[in-house]
Amino acid sequence: MCVPKGFDFTRAMRTLCHDVTQRLDDFRHVRIDEVAITFAQARRRVPHGLQAKLTPMRFEDGSLLTRRGGRAWTLERLYDGDREMLYILTFYLPRFLDHSFREKLITIFHELYHIGPKFNGDIRRMNGRYHVHTHSQCEYDRAMGTLVSEYLRLSPPAECVDFLRHDFRGLCARYGAVLGKRIAAPKLIEIPSAKSA
Repeated sequence: MCVPKGFDFTRAMRTLCHDVTQRLDDFRHVRIDEVAITFAQARRRVPHGLQAKLTPMRFEDGSLLTRRGGRAWTLERLYDGDREMLYILTFYLPRFLDHSFREKLITIFHELYHIGPKFNGDIRRMNGRYHVHTHSQCEYDRAMGTLVSEYLRLSPPAECVDFLRHDFRGLCARYGAVLGKRIAAPKLIEIPSAKSA
């Protein structure tokens, strides 16, 4: 009898995200091979709280430097072999997996949509004061729900989406464990030699 070796969550998520970027125009600018996909353990097993987050590896307009309090800073760079990662997409388990199929897809689309249209390591910046989610995160998520519906109408392959139909315990029961890549959060590094402008 073959013993399950575990379900590779980050590999499955990469396959799904790649499919999304190929099917929907709103995500065609995303080069998923330059997005590191990882997971972190949620501190408490409760349904509310952070499900996922996108970490940009550049500052505004794709700059490697930012200035805060008269000092210059950069971010630690991240590579997969020779390829530099411009974003880190992190999912919090088991919390993320313990939501409904549709809610999980909305969360994925929510984070992918934050990737800037220039794909330069910066986030998508909305007009006005609330540049991350516009003036309403609820409206932002409703827009993501519309994109999810469009994606599902295109009949994505079952092998791309079916893992989202299981919760964390269900995947563990089926495969023995949930596995994947773990990536430490990048460090903010001060550049002492850079002079203030």
